[in-house]
Amino acid sequence: MDDLRWMSKMTGERDDELLSLLLSDAQETVLSYTGRASMIPELKKPVRDLALIAYNRMGTEGEASRNGGGESYSFNDAPRQIYDVLDRYRLARIGGRTYEAKEKQAGNVSSQSSHT
Repeated sequence: MDDLRWMSKMTGERDDELLSLLLSDAQETVLSYTGRASMIPELKKPVRDLALIAYNRMGTEGEASRNGGGESYSFNDAPRQIYDVLDRYRLARIGGRTYEAKEKQAGNVSSQSSHT
């Protein structure tokens, strides 16, 4: 199932443009946080999770908490488990630069020759 259909199923929202914007913003957040230039499959779930959180928080932007009708709600940042996944795929910066493999290298076996 593609991400747009997943978001539609999870939210009941029929506005594909809105869902696409939320997914796009979540992807930008993930790429920025991890220091990556392109998405990898392992980051697909955190992107969907962040987009879903953004959808559920629509209309409460800028609020830290809300009280009303005898109920109290607090709005935290994204759950720690999302950042735990993102941290696993975060690229280190070396000398102010981030290095990312261009493509996965399969069977990177170097042949060594011996001299007698």
